[in-house]
Amino acid sequence: MTIYIKNHDFHYELENLCRIFFPNEKISIIKDQMPDAASSFWALAYLEPSENHIRLYAAVYQDGQKIEQEACVSGETPDLEKECERELAVLLFTLLTKLTQITPTWGILTGVRPIKLMRRLTSELGETGAKAYFRDKLLVSQNKTELAAITMKAEQKLLSLSRKESYSLYVSIPFCPTRCSYCSFVSQTIERAHKMIPEYVARLCEELEKTAQIAHELNLRLESVYIGGGTPTTLTWEQMELLLRTIRRNFDFSCCREFTVEAGRPDTITPEKLKAMKRYGVDRISINPQTLNDGVLELIGRKHSARQTIDAFKLARKEGFHHINMDLIAGLPGDSLTSFQNTIQGICQLDPESVTIHTLAMKKSSKLTMEGKKLYRDECLEAAQMLDYAGEVLLSRQYAPYYLYRQSKMVGNLENVGWAKPGFESFYNVYVMDETHTILACGAGAVTKLKQPQGDYLERVFNFKYPYEYLSRFQEMLERKNQVRQFYDQFC
Repeated sequence: MTIYIKNHDFHYELENLCRIFFPNEKISIIKDQMPDAASSFWALAYLEPSENHIRLYAAVYQDGQKIEQEACVSGETPDLEKECERELAVLLFTLLTKLTQITPTWGILTGVRPIKLMRRLTSELGETGAKAYFRDKLLVSQNKTELAAITMKAEQKLLSLSRKESYSLYVSIPFCPTRCSYCSFVSQTIERAHKMIPEYVARLCEELEKTAQIAHELNLRLESVYIGGGTPTTLTWEQMELLLRTIRRNFDFSCCREFTVEAGRPDTITPEKLKAMKRYGVDRISINPQTLNDGVLELIGRKHSARQTIDAFKLARKEGFHHINMDLIAGLPGDSLTSFQNTIQGICQLDPESVTIHTLAMKKSSKLTMEGKKLYRDECLEAAQMLDYAGEVLLSRQYAPYYLYRQSKMVGNLENVGWAKPGFESFYNVYVMDETHTILACGAGAVTKLKQPQGDYLERVFNFKYPYEYLSRFQEMLERKNQVRQFYDQFC
């Protein structure tokens, strides 16, 4: 598919919009030209300024069929450029909906953080006005608009507890037993990387010590800790203990509201690792089966069974964990609506404190994408049914949505939602997704996000992406931590 644009630079938004409808198409952008007569599939979007207004025109052509639409925007419209971008997106969305007979439920929204947008609009327009803007201006469905509004209110309770000196800590363990077919994260399989893990843990502890020292010097207040990956429980229990001990001894936990370890795959969870977590104050863990269908687990490259998930959950309960999250994915290869419904029922029987429902995202570097996996309309519709079913069941069991985000190339242009029982919402999840305060991040692939205490400005400090780079250039990377001091010297 080729998108022709003229007199504007909104190509990024329009390309993402077209990808919602045609996820398998290679999309190219051509500026300031009209469509080639030989091209069989194109979209056109241009602006035509005049003295008092701007004319907007969009057209789509496929297999001999052309549909078109236009609109006008007054030249005196506030924030004129953004309004033109929105209106062009609406025109193109309307045409693509007519052409494909598909109506994406998030309308023209393609961003990661719709809840952040809902919050800003609510502060400007009030709740009723914000909802109306979502529905009428962004073409978001009634159901998704309500979901966004409910989630925003749940987030607000946690956001109100953050202070200008608050920060959270993220620790990266970029190793997994195997690589799942849908995964694009920078993680190494244990089979390939086990020799570097002892040195990695040692260096990570060194980075954590320096990070804690800087946080102490700056009088920052630790709100939450999240150890993620990868699969942190690929570490031995001795390595896990060393890591946890380093964190507890160096960071001030006096105000910390939550300490999470992403326990991840059930086949990596042992009594010794759980005991180490309890010893050092971990109060929230996540066990992530993704599905309880053994056939689907095998298809996506998981080496554990549904039975192991149940056993790991019961083991965590036995070891005294009373805040357990479980991650599931809607739209996995080989899964069906009936199978997904069985998974939801099975998870509900375990009765975790929170459940996060992800939608499969077709990431560029994942095995699925590299092997040529295509998305089809029926799969997208079925994934939407899966999310609807999960929401209905979880609501009936007193779970409520508390955080939500979206990713590019998600099946059906859907969403990821965290559901929790009252009082079991994850502080870290909300803070990182809202970009509420600074996130100090340690480990390979980790990205520190420095938040201006009195404003919205964000500055990122990147660690080296791959474990071997992290180790070979460790001193160079450690020097980057000084950027944290420089940032706070500038803004405080």
